[in-house]
Amino acid sequence: MAAVAVVALAAACSTTVPGRSTPAQSSAGGESTASVAAPASTAGGGAPNQALRKYYDQSIAWGSCSSFAATDDFDDPGTSRLQCGTITVPIDYSNPGAGDATIAVDRLLAQGTKQGSLLVNPGGPGGSGVQLVGGSATNWSKLAVNQTFDMVGWDPRGVGASTPTIRCYTDAQVDANRQSTLGDDNSPEGIIKQEAFNKENAELCDQKMGTNFLAHVGTADTVQDLDVLRSVLGDKKLSYIGFSYGTFIGAIYAEKFPHNIRAMVLDGAVDPSEDPSKSNVRQMAGFQTVFDDYAKDCAKSAACPLGTDPTKAVDNYHKLVWPLIDHPVPASPGRPLSYQDAATGTIQAMYSPNLWRALTVGLAQLRTGTGTMMQRLADAYQGRDANGHYSGMMDAFTAINCMDSPAITDPVALGRLDTELRQAAPFNDDGRGTGHAAKGACAYWPAKNTLSPHRVVVPADMAKVVVVSTTHDPATPYANGVSLANQLNAALITFEGSQHTASFEGNTCVDGAVTRYFQSLTVPPAGLRCSE
Repeated sequence: MAAVAVVALAAACSTTVPGRSTPAQSSAGGESTASVAAPASTAGGGAPNQALRKYYDQSIAWGSCSSFAATDDFDDPGTSRLQCGTITVPIDYSNPGAGDATIAVDRLLAQGTKQGSLLVNPGGPGGSGVQLVGGSATNWSKLAVNQTFDMVGWDPRGVGASTPTIRCYTDAQVDANRQSTLGDDNSPEGIIKQEAFNKENAELCDQKMGTNFLAHVGTADTVQDLDVLRSVLGDKKLSYIGFSYGTFIGAIYAEKFPHNIRAMVLDGAVDPSEDPSKSNVRQMAGFQTVFDDYAKDCAKSAACPLGTDPTKAVDNYHKLVWPLIDHPVPASPGRPLSYQDAATGTIQAMYSPNLWRALTVGLAQLRTGTGTMMQRLADAYQGRDANGHYSGMMDAFTAINCMDSPAITDPVALGRLDTELRQAAPFNDDGRGTGHAAKGACAYWPAKNTLSPHRVVVPADMAKVVVVSTTHDPATPYANGVSLANQLNAALITFEGSQHTASFEGNTCVDGAVTRYFQSLTVPPAGLRCSE
């Protein structure tokens, strides 16, 4: 297993890390890189062909969100403005008669005169847009953009309340995988065991979900679903904001349906042109930067568990977490804190300064032999609720990534990547590197990836897009936003901060520019920089 031990071993397909964003509570991430041929539907913004007409012409029976809220933590703003429904899409757009999938959708109705729908995606891959809107309805209601736009969330195919739902592992299996030490052994024998495990889990997912469905869960199909949803909502042009991996959805949509865009904000950018290995290394360097920022902030207090000298923070962190490899500490009943979960919990806290206090508490607890807070952070990252049920985001994360990017299978390349990752993020190095690493589950995936890295190419007359990029973004480094803005000929908003994504997080500079853009199509001024 690669140095980034933040994804459950069963999901070991990529070293990138997932997450999600909500207004006023940022925590998104998880990236992939890809390209795709034009679809059989409305490439370039034309009318759908006859075989797809019924999907574009369907309507949503809006109603109660009770069925969705049964599995999601919905936030009712105290009005009837939150509604839910579903649409139907073909599993295979090139063969619509081969079966359908159901896409879950919710919307928070505009409070004033409606301009249209604003579709939102939280990232991941595997994040729930239904949860993003329904779970933060009160926060969305406070935003000026909700005065004139219905806020619309949707669960991409295979995700959340959409069906079929990608579920490869039981809750008990995920709990067991999080306690596994298999990934700690990078000896030749250990590599063989890891690869056998990853192969077994890829086959298990194939058995549960079927090759045909898994072959069509990637972003190539998701953007076509997004265009169907645009049509069903009655919007001639798409208004969209995507966070983190959601920027990748937006970029590929722009390439396939450039003339169907009204306004698009891409915050926390994935660079579709970047080699996956380089992307992984750059991402982990970003996490190291934010870890260093955290260490400097923590060091202001004499009680900082990493000490008051930030230059020694990595060494002091290792002293706290490395012993967990061989000796997990008590956390919750039946689930001691493993090293893997401590690493995961630390990564979770890097997404937002709002989580730094929790990390400090968690690290302080480790000094007393307790892992409660670190496990809570890891549970939040892994999508585990208080009842021990997992959201399935990690299953979807693996399946979508496997379709969105070619797997790295060359042993030399894998070993080199493992070494580079350890060097890029010393805090996340478990000290057990050997220069070798195992192939992940994607190397054994039953379906061939449909996307590969490339520069996105869009026509000059496409509507102006806006990219938001944060200077110290841990999961999607600032340079990604610069590159994506260049590819899309987009306006770039620079946010100076140490967090992942910035839109609708309460910064008046960013929020004002984004809101004006959506409501009046006023493009932000060139070189706009916003600070915390």
